[in-house]
Amino acid sequence: MLRHANVIATARDAGRLVGVSRAITDYSYCCYLSDLAVDEQYQRQGIGKRLIEETLRAAGGDDVTLILVAAPAAEGYYPKVGMKHLPSCWSVPRKR
Repeated sequence: MLRHANVIATARDAGRLVGVSRAITDYSYCCYLSDLAVDEQYQRQGIGKRLIEETLRAAGGDDVTLILVAAPAAEGYYPKVGMKHLPSCWSVPRKR
């Protein structure tokens, strides 16, 4: 997962990993943010929002659309950090 990611951003507290974002991008049109995680003890401090901002900046900034598929438990988070809900998403589910 990490080897093939184009953008990885991390948040650390005294060297301890407390947040991570992992994305795949073409650096010119779109960036798929495949993973965003912040340790529960560090949530609600702006770390997730900052990881999203850093990921987008590294992927091409204002020229790139950031896309993600939210885990059901996290769906309420993304509007709070300024992301727009897109109702048309399609997938081919994993077979294993």
